[in-house]
Amino acid sequence: MKVHFIAIGGSVMHQLAIALARKGYTVTGSDDEIFEPARTNLAKEGLLPAEMGWEPGRVQPGLDAVILGMHAKGDNPELQRAMELSLPIYSFPEYIYQESRDKKRVVVGGSHGKTTTTAMIMNVLKAVGKDFDWLVGARLEGFSQSVNITHAPIIVCEGDEYPASALEKRPKFHFLFPHIAVITGIAWDHINVFPTFDNYLEQFRIFLNKIEPGGVLIYNETDAVLKKLVEEHPKKLQKIGYGIPAHRIENGITVVTLEGQTGELKVFGDHNLLNMHAAFLVAKELGLDAVNFLAGMASFGGASKRLELVARNENVNVYRDFAHAPSKVKATIQAVKMQFPGRQLIAVLELHTYSSLNEQFLSEYRGAFEQADKAAVFYSRHALELKRLPLLPEEKVVAGFGKPGLAVFHEKEELKGWLIQQSYKNVNLLLMSSGNFDGLDIGDFLII
Repeated sequence: MKVHFIAIGGSVMHQLAIALARKGYTVTGSDDEIFEPARTNLAKEGLLPAEMGWEPGRVQPGLDAVILGMHAKGDNPELQRAMELSLPIYSFPEYIYQESRDKKRVVVGGSHGKTTTTAMIMNVLKAVGKDFDWLVGARLEGFSQSVNITHAPIIVCEGDEYPASALEKRPKFHFLFPHIAVITGIAWDHINVFPTFDNYLEQFRIFLNKIEPGGVLIYNETDAVLKKLVEEHPKKLQKIGYGIPAHRIENGITVVTLEGQTGELKVFGDHNLLNMHAAFLVAKELGLDAVNFLAGMASFGGASKRLELVARNENVNVYRDFAHAPSKVKATIQAVKMQFPGRQLIAVLELHTYSSLNEQFLSEYRGAFEQADKAAVFYSRHALELKRLPLLPEEKVVAGFGKPGLAVFHEKEELKGWLIQQSYKNVNLLLMSSGNFDGLDIGDFLII
């Protein structure tokens, strides 16, 4: 197989390129700019383009596939050349399906918890020695790649609802056709792509239709919107609802019970208990029992930046989390407060996505900070400029969140100063962002 990647430097694109090269394919690629760690990763595998930029001459007759990354635009000269030659052109998820047509496909979708649920399934399958491929949107301990494509009989995929490519505007998870599907919940997001909630909800209705005939749907029945969608859906599927399993908290450790078997978890919070229950039901469909599942879960410390403990001493724990959408922010804050009810919680959120920086969307965050003792919101003017959004007045942020005493910053030095002023005795500090607080080093936050 000969495969060419247009925009090979993407976070998952370069991982797929490496996986296919290791499988024995001839892989080439191009990009106009490649950042770390993709640059070093590609260089180690001999896949880093000799020169940056787009060169139509790289696209030649005889290619079995051209894979188009999200970074590439519709007028890309290499894409135009591929179209002139009538070569097979695939978005990332379309090509993943091509490589997994003969596998049992597990796809985890939903507005929140996709990465963690996928990671839990992967961790357990690895622990019991199952042979499987995967696609996940984060770095996971014990896995050198976020994408793996071999001859394994199973593939476990995180199913993103964001558009597949510049040519293919439909969501990525519409192209994976699962035998076993998970939906973790539905909460409006990506308003630049889905301008109304009904439009967003429709994407999940379509996803249900993409499940293979006779397939299994595992869904969060505590989500009223999702439950209604599933109950009304006419397709004949094996529908399995899940909720928060039996558990208790002992000295800050969550102990869970599944089918009469008990085990300790490193992760915590109702949202992670829901994720774990979904992962368990997938594992059962793949032939595992509760004993094997809990043994595999015992070592699971979470995906990168998902309630990741980055520093601690006897007075304070510092957590970093990827939470940015309203439902994610609320669930993450609630998890930390419930796990450590006797500790003060200081929560800091960066508004970084198009949705979160949009004045009309801010009201979706109302109540998200309710259980935080102190709260701050940060957003940079640079992020607004990149997304071509107008300035966001601080008073609109305060009104949107509805949190008394909310501190709002758009200069990183001001945020740093506020953090330094806080008392860190018997405290949990929670930092939530899909960005990097405008380049402020995480070490600058750790005032402990």
